[in-house]
Amino acid sequence: MINWLDLALYLQIYSFLGWCTEVLYYAVTRRKFCNRGFLTTPFLLSYGAAFDLMILTLPALAGRYWLQFLFTMAIVSVSESFADHLNRRLGPKVNWGGERPRVLEGSLRGLISSAAVAAVCYITYLVVHPLLLGVTTLIPPLVKTIAVWGLFALMAADFSGVLYTLRTGGAPAYERREARSSEGRMAGRLTAAVWRRLQRAYPGIRGMTPEEQGAYTFAKGVCLDKLVWVFLTSALLGDVIETFWCGLVNGQWMSRSSVLYGPFSFVWGLGAVVLTVTLQRLAGRDSFFVFAAGFFIGGAYEYMCSVFTELVFGTVFWDYSHMPLNIGGRTNVLFCFFWGVLAVFWIKVVYPRMSRLIEGFPALTGKVMTWVVVFIMVCNGLLTCAAMLRYNTRAVRPQPANAFEEFIDRQYGDGFMEHRWPNMIVTGK
Repeated sequence: MINWLDLALYLQIYSFLGWCTEVLYYAVTRRKFCNRGFLTTPFLLSYGAAFDLMILTLPALAGRYWLQFLFTMAIVSVSESFADHLNRRLGPKVNWGGERPRVLEGSLRGLISSAAVAAVCYITYLVVHPLLLGVTTLIPPLVKTIAVWGLFALMAADFSGVLYTLRTGGAPAYERREARSSEGRMAGRLTAAVWRRLQRAYPGIRGMTPEEQGAYTFAKGVCLDKLVWVFLTSALLGDVIETFWCGLVNGQWMSRSSVLYGPFSFVWGLGAVVLTVTLQRLAGRDSFFVFAAGFFIGGAYEYMCSVFTELVFGTVFWDYSHMPLNIGGRTNVLFCFFWGVLAVFWIKVVYPRMSRLIEGFPALTGKVMTWVVVFIMVCNGLLTCAAMLRYNTRAVRPQPANAFEEFIDRQYGDGFMEHRWPNMIVTGK
């Protein structure tokens, strides 16, 4: 079974291979070298993240090649959308200009472009990854650990430099950096070099004017503050909807929460965040495009959530094996259809109104409440993870190993856990 160190190594390897592919693509199309990506070092993390998700999910679909390809396309599209979104949020004073067409823009060029990228990634997974798997098993664990952490340290330093350059971006700042570099200042030379690299990689990049930046509005656009409240509200509504659905349709009134305290379904909350970030560009397009994107992305998201809980906690919270057209028991075509309908309703009706409501919060009050909510939900989630892991190990190791496990056993025993999540199945993996 793959471990987290191997996933970190594959993240770095495929980030490098993705960077090489993008450089080759632009060398052919533009006839010049472009150091693509956010980082100056040769890593495109969106590709690394996409391949890690593929490595975790695609083995369960072995032999179902078309289904694997569709999952790959959904994973790659979501990874690209999140990367583009983070670029825009990390450089708030910078306009990035044009980008390569994406399928989630709802255009034919975007569909062809994303399908081509997904095809390259899928072929790499089928052909290159088995060879890479054999090579990485030969690397001593100590060497692997040192290499992974060393590269992460390099990426962190690189990220800090690029972020500083973007936060002080714009033509006037660039000219000042050029002047400083001519005076021999190392910081000026480095930031000027980063800015020149970004200009070559993104020809449309420029500093935003004060008018474009606009006056401060709490949670303006798709930012962290807004996504926190989207997550919280959707997690609450999702739990309420699921509870009433199970009670009215199946006659079973039970907790559908993801955490120990409060009626919050993290699956619904994260799903709303994923739909918001990935489908925002389709808000002005026909509902068919939103439905189709929601159908595939929602189905892939639900599938990956099931894989995640089984890999991390050794538990399964839903199983659709008894339903027709199911995909490994983790999702099915009917629920993918529901995801498509939900995407249309969310992007066209709910989110625009929710966005305006959140942006109406007083700035200081909104900031304080946002971080209070983040702190509480992180603590709630960490405590839930600890209780879940201890629940799975209690059968083979009844005696607690330390004071914390003793507290968990006393506060969240088997009876509490089984009442909180009556549908939970321990897989033993």
